Amino acid sequence: MQDQTMSDAATTPEIPSSASAVVIGGGVVGGSVAYHLARLGWKNVLLLERKQFSCGTTWHAAGLIGTVRANESLAMLAQYSTSLLAELERETGQSTGFRRVGSISLAHSKDRLEELKRLASMNNAFGAARVEVIGAEQIKKLCPIVNTRGLLGGTWVAGDGMASPVDVTAAFIKGARRRGAVCMEGVRVTAIRTAPGRDSRHPRVRGVATTAGDVSCDFVVNCGGLWGREIGAMAGVNVPLHACEHYYAHTEKLPELPDKLPVLRDHDKCAYYREDAGSLLVGAFERNARPWGMDGVPEDFAFDELPGHLEEQLMPVLEDAMERVPLLREAGWRKFFCGPESFTPDDQFHLGEAPEVGNFFVACGLNSVGIQSAGGIGKALARWMDDGRPPMDLWANDIRRMQPFQGNRVYLRRRVAETLGLLYDRHYPHRQYQSARNIRHSPLHEKFTHCLGHRACFGESAGWERPNWFAPPSMEPQYDHGFGKQKWFPCWEAEHRAARENIALFDQSSFAKYLVHGRDACDALQKICTADVDVAAGRVVYTHWLNEQGGIEADLTVSRIDEQTYWVLSGATANVRDMSWLRRHVPEELRCSYADITAAYAVLGVMGPNSRKLLEALSGESLGNGDFPFGTSRELELGCCRLRAQRISYVGELGYELIVGADFARHAFDEVVREGEAYGLRPAGMHAMDSCRVEKKFVHFGHDVSDEDTPLEAGLGFVCNFRKRGGFIGIEAARRAREDADRGRPRVKRLAQFLLGDPQVVLYHHEPIVRSGQIVGHLTSGTYGHTLGGAVGLGYVRHAGGVDDDYLNSGAWEIEVGGVRVPCRASFRALYDAGNRRMRG
Repeated sequence: MQDQTMSDAATTPEIPSSASAVVIGGGVVGGSVAYHLARLGWKNVLLLERKQFSCGTTWHAAGLIGTVRANESLAMLAQYSTSLLAELERETGQSTGFRRVGSISLAHSKDRLEELKRLASMNNAFGAARVEVIGAEQIKKLCPIVNTRGLLGGTWVAGDGMASPVDVTAAFIKGARRRGAVCMEGVRVTAIRTAPGRDSRHPRVRGVATTAGDVSCDFVVNCGGLWGREIGAMAGVNVPLHACEHYYAHTEKLPELPDKLPVLRDHDKCAYYREDAGSLLVGAFERNARPWGMDGVPEDFAFDELPGHLEEQLMPVLEDAMERVPLLREAGWRKFFCGPESFTPDDQFHLGEAPEVGNFFVACGLNSVGIQSAGGIGKALARWMDDGRPPMDLWANDIRRMQPFQGNRVYLRRRVAETLGLLYDRHYPHRQYQSARNIRHSPLHEKFTHCLGHRACFGESAGWERPNWFAPPSMEPQYDHGFGKQKWFPCWEAEHRAARENIALFDQSSFAKYLVHGRDACDALQKICTADVDVAAGRVVYTHWLNEQGGIEADLTVSRIDEQTYWVLSGATANVRDMSWLRRHVPEELRCSYADITAAYAVLGVMGPNSRKLLEALSGESLGNGDFPFGTSRELELGCCRLRAQRISYVGELGYELIVGADFARHAFDEVVREGEAYGLRPAGMHAMDSCRVEKKFVHFGHDVSDEDTPLEAGLGFVCNFRKRGGFIGIEAARRAREDADRGRPRVKRLAQFLLGDPQVVLYHHEPIVRSGQIVGHLTSGTYGHTLGGAVGLGYVRHAGGVDDDYLNSGAWEIEVGGVRVPCRASFRALYDAGNRRMRG
């Protein structure tokens, strides 16, 4: 197969001087992207490989083909990848080596079994894979070589299997060539050329320089794998990934191996098993990995192995493997292998258009799932390039989720040593990374670490250290992980109730903040925002940014400071995405500047029924509805400083966001805490904020709303002002949706809230929504509603005949949690203070 590929390459003409798209990297992902672009009808697609196809990491991949995923979009991509393999073989005549042998995941513990059950429920709701929960006897029947002692059960996926990575790549290359793409080996890209795009603030791709000559092009796709970070740097694009050593071992031939042996995953023991030409391959995802290539990947690296650290990394896994698969005790070992694979800071691959450079796309950092994901990734990215937008909700993988600091070499080296092992570790709710921590802090970090006799348990978001909950003096501020109520549950409940019944103090400094300024700032934001932001100075407006299809690109607030100045507040992880959206949609001819000012200010969230009394005592001013109504933003004196107070709330109570310069933040904190003690002020973390907002049916971008959801579907149609001057991006799509609803056309998708009847169950998100025995959606957010008295979640209900009040009220509703269906109440309106009286009172 490889010789044939090289023979084909030898007849390839000299490098073209121009191309529609240059795909950099001839591994399985690059081949898939080139194939799918050509399949869409793109002409003059050029795929360039520096050495030989598959020579980086593709050639030594294990070739596992799995379909179980952690979210719906990835499950759909995995399903497509699997179904494409047979189609590729028919189309090209090139075998992919795909064998549908099924896969088994083992559970040694109750927590692992619970995780597998929840994954099964989730993926069965997605509809991409059928996952069965099975017992030890069924495991033994399906995989006779397994010692089932100590196993509590597992899961079985009949549609899974394995394939030959090099053959899959060859099939993509052959298919791409047949459809007109030029695929070349031995050509290294040495530079990426850019030029001003729509305006000087946003460059676009114009070509590449290579060892075979220059190529002008409209698009570049970085499928560089191990070299992805360096290729991105050629264009000034941040692509955070780093290589780690990855291990497996091959036995000698084992005559006793059964035919069609399923793939076996033993996550608790960091191992996977697959049959390979009559022998057994045992692979490792050890918990503490070894980063590799800190000084770069050698120029001549191709089909290379690494010496590795076999005794420390692989041998402990093999020792456990001999217990689980006893025939390995007497087996001879043909090969102990170590090779590099690239991993990302969050174990999610990178996909999409880079925020720094227009038409520069990324598809790399596959975290050992490249073979099983390549087909779907290629299709999704090709569609993204062709349509100018992602074909589904891919925010979890969007390259814009990455922060600039995450491309730092030291950070990556420290983080990926952990992320490799996390692929097989237990995926507990609220689990936090342990590596590369305490590097990005709020100005109030030390103040919240020990606050009013409580100690903060910190979590991380976009690098920010944020209090998630607070421990009293009698307990350590540490998680004890599980799927039910944990020891810190009462702490979380007390913070939630403080926000609902008294006063809670939150550190909201990590929330992204942007300054939009200039003579034309109002005109620029009016075009981008759905709501009317041409308001009086001192007003706060809740709004969305939409794409042309009416999907939600951002969920945020806009505060008018004066005639020419606005502050925009958004989510902590959205700053790169939001700033990219501003750059691409504020016309250059407008006199308008914008900047990310997140780090310049701290934000204290003073939330709860007694927040007004506290701040009146501190400021000496009247903050009643007549003087300081909901949606007001103005300066106050507090202690010896001036700050901006905004009467807005993400917890659904009377509350204020105090925005204060980093230089005065500690003083402001001290003043609030000193006066607040008399009012029973309590520090509160992000878990309490989240449970309060879900009770109130407030949405979270990335969970409840994304670029494939519309304001009307989310129950937020009020953010669209169709009468304002100049309209807004996406107005036509939003207007059509509104008119269809007004005419009575069925709305086939709507966000609803669900409250479980069993107070012992806890929700986390992605649990299936069941109506009268049929799965009709899944939760996008899940938490515990301490005020409502049970687990509460948000999720979209889908029904081709329409989702209206009759449909909601006539069904029997349940949420499936780990295979058990729990009765619940469903509502389109918030089950807590639907009329907003508490927040606006």
